[in-house]
Amino acid sequence: MKAIRTGATPSTLEALAFVDVDDAPAPAAGEITVDLKASSLNYHDYAVVKGMIPAAEGRIPMSDGAGVVTAVGDGVTEFAVGDHVVSTFFPDWLDGQPPQTAFTRVPGDGIDGYAREAITAPTHWFTRAPTGFSHAEAATLTCAGLTAWRALFVDYTLKPGDTVLVQGTGGVSIFALQFAKAAGATVIATSSSDEKLERVKALGADHLINYKEVESWGPKALEITGGRGVDCVVEIGGAGTLDQSMLATRVGGHVALIGVLAGFAGPVQTALLFSKNLTVQGLTVGSRKMQQDMIAAIEANGIRPEISDTFALENLADAFRHQESGGHFGKIAIEI
Repeated sequence: MKAIRTGATPSTLEALAFVDVDDAPAPAAGEITVDLKASSLNYHDYAVVKGMIPAAEGRIPMSDGAGVVTAVGDGVTEFAVGDHVVSTFFPDWLDGQPPQTAFTRVPGDGIDGYAREAITAPTHWFTRAPTGFSHAEAATLTCAGLTAWRALFVDYTLKPGDTVLVQGTGGVSIFALQFAKAAGATVIATSSSDEKLERVKALGADHLINYKEVESWGPKALEITGGRGVDCVVEIGGAGTLDQSMLATRVGGHVALIGVLAGFAGPVQTALLFSKNLTVQGLTVGSRKMQQDMIAAIEANGIRPEISDTFALENLADAFRHQESGGHFGKIAIEI
């Protein structure tokens, strides 16, 4: 079967190779074989293929995978041949607190991922996909969808009437917007593009801030909320935007620290952090149980992912170059 492999460490986009690899073996007891049909791009995947996250030479990248069950091993009752399934980001984190091994065994990073045509794996590496979803839609949920879900409903308890601020128009931010609106929240969205702000407005964003025109967007969010501040910020920028996020947040509010797009490290206004009694919660995706809960909510509310672009597996490097350009809105999908 075909797959993508990285080159020598550190990886580069130019070294990604579309190669033949061994077919997926027949499933043993407790395993399933999945014909993979789609994946989707995340910043984590980009960091692996660009050599920012060290990975073994010849690693099969991509943490997201969706497809069809083609065989089941002895004792498997959760899935049957023909079921549509989607991968989990942490194969070893089923529920509760993450085990020590969770962060070392992320597909596409610590172990081989889903940039391939098929895989045989334990059943708990997958959940069922939402009813009626295409494989590409399902593949957006593993990382981006679940990260947004955990930020709003696990680490924070979002309520109708709360105000959420989302940054930019990438996958996590668009999911957070959709989930927050489905829960009855008010959403403030930021972007550097007026065109993209109009698109998030069409998805339900209540207030828009162009952060190139309003560099102090934290105080602007305070103004929008009548001086109270937002209840929860979905923070994808990191060190470069954290201070503005804290300024935007109400006393006792929550900042879900997800990304590092604006910097890995930098000064933090600790006086602001403690004077406002803020919770700044770092998070990395979530457990299998969280994914199952999210899928139930998606089905109940009729939420559909936003996919702006689709590339074939053999053109994975071009997909990442498009991601670099920032021209996408929501998710970039890979057809396998």
